[in-house]
Amino acid sequence: MEKLLKKILVVLTNESQYGYHPEATGLWLGEATEFVQVMTEAGFDIDYVSPKGGYVPIDPRSFKYASATDMKWYHDRDFQDRALANSLSPEGLDPMEYSAIYFTGGHGVMWDFPYNEDLHKISWQIYQNDGYLTSVCHGISGLLFLKDDLGQYLIKRKHITGFTNAEENLSGKKKYVPFLNEDVASLHGAEFSKKRPYAEYALIDGKFITGQNPFSATAVARLLVKELKNPLED
Repeated sequence: MEKLLKKILVVLTNESQYGYHPEATGLWLGEATEFVQVMTEAGFDIDYVSPKGGYVPIDPRSFKYASATDMKWYHDRDFQDRALANSLSPEGLDPMEYSAIYFTGGHGVMWDFPYNEDLHKISWQIYQNDGYLTSVCHGISGLLFLKDDLGQYLIKRKHITGFTNAEENLSGKKKYVPFLNEDVASLHGAEFSKKRPYAEYALIDGKFITGQNPFSATAVARLLVKELKNPLED
C-alpha cells in the first residue's frame, strides 16, 4: 500500500556569514541536492522555502566536496530559480500540502532556523497531520526548539542526531556558532545519537528522521522514502 504522494518542503538558509563574523557561509549544497535527488527519483515534488524567502547563499566550502550529482543540480535552471534565487517565504504556505519538512544545513542555519516562528508553525502542523520532521547536520537546529501546544519540546525523549560537538570542533567553527546542537538536544530532553565524526549516519524515531553530518543527506532521504511509500512495513 502506498500513501498518496504529497510534496516535500525543503528549508534553506538566507544567512551568508557567521553572525557578526564576516566569513562566508550559507547552504551546504550537497545537503540539499543529494536529498532532492533521492526524493525526486521516488516521485515526490519539492518546494523550497527560506526564513525570509528569496536568495539563498551557498557555503563556498561545500563546493570542495560537491559530487557530480550536486553540480548537476547546481546547474539545473529550476533549482537555480526556485531554490537559490526565489525560494518561497513561509507566509502563505499550506502545511496540508506536505508529507514532510526537511531542514538542510550549512552553518548559516544556526542563525535563522532555531527561532523562526513561521517555520515552527508549519513544522508543528505537518507533524500534527502525521507528517515527518527531518533534518541533516546543522539543520537539526530547526527542530531543537519546536514545541507542542503544551509548551513541551517535541524532541523530548526522541532519538535524534545532528552535527556533533566533535565535528564542530573539527570544522574550526566552534567559536563562531551561537550554540552547539548536541548540547541543546540533550538539554531539551532528546536522546542524542552519533557515530564517529563525518561518518554517514541517519536514524528514525517515530516521525523524526535526522542525519548527523553533510555525508548523511542521502541516508535521510532513503529513510523518508521508505516511510512514505511503504508505511505498512514498519
